[in-house]
Amino acid sequence: MTSTTPHARLPRVRASELVGRGWLNTGGRDVSLADLRGRVVVLDFWTFCCVNCLHVLDELRELEEARRDDLVIIGVHSPKFEHEADPVALAAAVERYEVRHPVLDDPELVTWSAYTARAWPTLVVIDPEGYVVAQMAGEGHASALTALVDELVEEHRAKGTLRSMAAGAGDVYVPPAPTSGTLRFPAKAIALPGGNLLVADAGHHSLAELGPDGETLVRRIGSGERGLVDGGPDVARFSEPNGLCLVPTELRTYLDYDVLVADTVNHALRGVRLADGQVTTVAGNGQQYMVGAVDNVLAAADGGAPVGGTLAEVDGPFGSRLTVLVGADVPEQPRPAGLPASIESTGGAVLQKLSSPWDVAWVEQMGAFLVAMAGNHSLWAFDGEQGSIDLVGGTMNEGLLDGPLVDAWFAQPSGLAVGPDRRVWVADSETSALRVVTPVAGTAQGEVSTAVGQGLFDFGHRDGAADQALLQHPLGVAPLPDGSVVVADTYNGAIRRYVPPAPSVVSGRASAPGPAGSDTSVGQVTTLATGLAEPSDVVVLVDGEPWAPGEAAEAGARVDLLVVESAAHRVTRVALPATLAGEVLDGGAHRTQRPVTEVTAGELRLDVPFSPAPGQKLDDRFGPSTRLTVSATPPELLLDGAGTGTDLVRALVVNPAVGEGVLHVTAQAASCDVVPLLDDGRPDPDVFPACHLAQQDWGVPVRVVDGDPGDPRVLTLPLRG
Repeated sequence: MTSTTPHARLPRVRASELVGRGWLNTGGRDVSLADLRGRVVVLDFWTFCCVNCLHVLDELRELEEARRDDLVIIGVHSPKFEHEADPVALAAAVERYEVRHPVLDDPELVTWSAYTARAWPTLVVIDPEGYVVAQMAGEGHASALTALVDELVEEHRAKGTLRSMAAGAGDVYVPPAPTSGTLRFPAKAIALPGGNLLVADAGHHSLAELGPDGETLVRRIGSGERGLVDGGPDVARFSEPNGLCLVPTELRTYLDYDVLVADTVNHALRGVRLADGQVTTVAGNGQQYMVGAVDNVLAAADGGAPVGGTLAEVDGPFGSRLTVLVGADVPEQPRPAGLPASIESTGGAVLQKLSSPWDVAWVEQMGAFLVAMAGNHSLWAFDGEQGSIDLVGGTMNEGLLDGPLVDAWFAQPSGLAVGPDRRVWVADSETSALRVVTPVAGTAQGEVSTAVGQGLFDFGHRDGAADQALLQHPLGVAPLPDGSVVVADTYNGAIRRYVPPAPSVVSGRASAPGPAGSDTSVGQVTTLATGLAEPSDVVVLVDGEPWAPGEAAEAGARVDLLVVESAAHRVTRVALPATLAGEVLDGGAHRTQRPVTEVTAGELRLDVPFSPAPGQKLDDRFGPSTRLTVSATPPELLLDGAGTGTDLVRALVVNPAVGEGVLHVTAQAASCDVVPLLDDGRPDPDVFPACHLAQQDWGVPVRVVDGDPGDPRVLTLPLRG
């Protein structure tokens, strides 16, 4: 059966006190629940590596500003990675992502445990009397949260228990002092023709062109204000841009732009013409793609097929069907509903919703730009000539699974680079992995394999044989002339080098062997540099000039790296030794430390209760409204119950021979707004219901224990609409 229940508040339980190492954005003072009494409180459990958490920060901005008199949002930072437990790194992240509410530093997950959070992100709502009334896991809850907050404000205003105040009067939020500098949290960089650098200056919501020294500002493209606006360099707006890619020379005149930009928080790709700095949106419409939603392509103003095109269904993730756009041509027809007036671009790609594109690379084998879509753990192909963008890699399940490109699992792919052998290297950040895609020429197909990495919760700083080596949340990757690869190992503050297992000859240079006596059959990992502040990208120089894969490099040529040090707000030059060999370091292995759930061996009932938000109902117009996918690490943990089905209740069988592991659970539930009825009982024809999709991925660490047969054998993971 499907576990769905009508909307109801949680039982009245007193909220636990907020306990951690300290506070940010409060001017140095501690905050207690007593300080917040009389206002609605939303606790946002987050960790700054998690793209879903960053989505929630953006979802909360409008609500936070609109309800600031009656609502207090408290961020509770409960880290996944070791680096995220560093208070300096957390302070930088709070500044980087423009968090404008108090943040509790919870490195030991004390408050996380007190509120029984199981997933990043999790939202907990506390009423003005100090009782927990709701808990929501995952993203996409903006409308439901707004409705609940308004309901609580009205209820407690009537009861006299609401303590409204003008924004700023007695507010617990104290903004940090502003900072200045040429760069602010730069993300990615590329070398331009002529030797200058173009840097995605994410913290300034713009692009900075620097001189060859990596310091002198030549010009800025973008006004510096967050937004999605096309136009000249002083008018255009970006929102935390990341990846940059030079357009192939032969395409620049036809496309009328020279650089393609992954404009991450705008969920868009932007084209930049270097001659005059003109910015044009070429893909994405500024709205986030939601997995399984039926409105991921903008419709015409009348609600039908997009103007100038048709909608077609194709196979999608979890056995679903995706709606894609075929043959749309925007300028010949009236603008579709929802397309921002600031977007002047043509082509159907601007009608497609995207999800946090983080990097982009030209892949000649595919004849397209490959996009690392971090927000839904996938790879997409953008065809600038056709004005189309399509899902080509990943099922949108988050994890580490190799195989055919379309079936592989990724986890926030954040860096892309094409090597001299035309393979595509992927920095897969949440699995702390280096992945490689071998494309099939002339198609959007390929094969995915893992060079370095163990999974979602295993990370560290360990060199040596690649199958034992560990990274920590890498964001960037770049090939070297000898066929090896450098990785911006972001949370280790290091530059690492991976030497593939089979010797190859590229531009007359042989791959360097591994350390003496080491096994090179699986490849080798070494460390080239440490002590960097969140390196996020690398530009390779050979004899002082920018080098691109396929270009010649003489034996003995000097190799330097320009490293984007995001948290240090600069580009740093790192000289490599002539042999390109690095150190072999072992900083240890780590696993994400979260409270372990004890489960009894044998039968276990998994229950994912779902409550549609107020004013919504389950949407079964297009088939079953719910879907549940279950797997385990190791797979042997489950003797039965793995797989995908439509019920939100599943009978699992836990293997008594496996002592511990992780249960991976993905749940989805579709709902739509209730249409009011006319006096004659008919639905109001002038009201068009909005569709909503609640989705959450849980990774639940479990320990298998013996239990009394009479003990309850139920694992409950609530999904909130």
